[in-house]
Formats: sequence, C-alpha cells, structure tokens
Amino acid sequence: MLQSIVGVYKNGKIQLLELPSDVSESRVIVTFLEPVKSKIHKQIMQFGMFSGNKQSTENDFHVTEFHGDTEDSLDWL
Repeated sequence: MLQSIVGVYKNGKIQLLELPSDVSESRVIVTFLEPVKSKIHKQIMQFGMFSGNKQSTENDFHVTEFHGDTEDSLDWL
C-alpha cells in the first residue's frame, strides 16, 4: 500500500508533518516540490560605506593600481 505524507526538508533533514499509519519500516521516495529559493543579496561597495575618521583620497586609489608584473612573462605594454 502506498502512502503520501507531507513533510519539510531543511538543513539536510526531513521532518514529517504526520506519522504514517501501520508502517514501522519502509523504503521511501522523496520528491521535492517547489523549492524555496534563498535571496542572494547584492554586494555593492559604495563610497563612504566604510567611513571612519580618515577618508580615502584619489591618491590612495592610484597607489593600488596594477601596472603589470614583469616576472609573469606577459607583455603589459
């Protein structure tokens, strides 16, 4: 006899919302219906979001610019 029992899958575990009648042990087939999609928050950095006493200057950004690596055998010119 086949029975369908509603349950919830969360963090690797299945929780049945009711117990099956007259079943002490049985093989099961799990079907996932309409998964809940987790929201992915955009990670956008904005000027001033890490503000403190000292603000970044234009010169700070020029210091961090990549000007090529002479030891990587690539032509950066």
